[in-house]
Amino acid sequence: MDEVRREEARALAQAGLVPRLKRLRWALLKNRKNWTRSERRRMGELAHSGLASIRAYWLVAAFQHFWGYASPTWAGKFLDGWCRRARRSRLKPLKTLATTLREHREVLLNYFRAKKAISGGVVEGLNNKVKVTFRKSYGFRTDKARKIALFHVLGKLPEPKVIHGFF
Repeated sequence: MDEVRREEARALAQAGLVPRLKRLRWALLKNRKNWTRSERRRMGELAHSGLASIRAYWLVAAFQHFWGYASPTWAGKFLDGWCRRARRSRLKPLKTLATTLREHREVLLNYFRAKKAISGGVVEGLNNKVKVTFRKSYGFRTDKARKIALFHVLGKLPEPKVIHGFF
């Protein structure tokens, strides 16, 4: 979304046209229901302007309906249709996104086959904790020390008493 806006704003500036997208970055990245009054007014003015950024916003916003489906069949049909519209949009970032979604179609539909009961959030959280712990442990000399640090972070073990202190 932001790539489309940046590219279009740059093209408008080079052509010497009025910067119509100025101060709309965050509005284009927000959900529509979270817009302020002035953002709502400005987006309303630009709704029928034909700007690529506005077309991209509405296409991305339309994708949110995907998560509302209960059936993997209907979700798959929606995904196929959305990807078709994104590929025809002539917006390179959205074409790339559509290609990525098509490649991961079956994995996305597994979410619906599991009746939305399984979320990758827990795994993502654990991966993040492991990465942060490894980043903090660059000064450790052995892998055993890193392993102990992981046990403390992931297992919520009590921290060992420090022999010396700095404070």
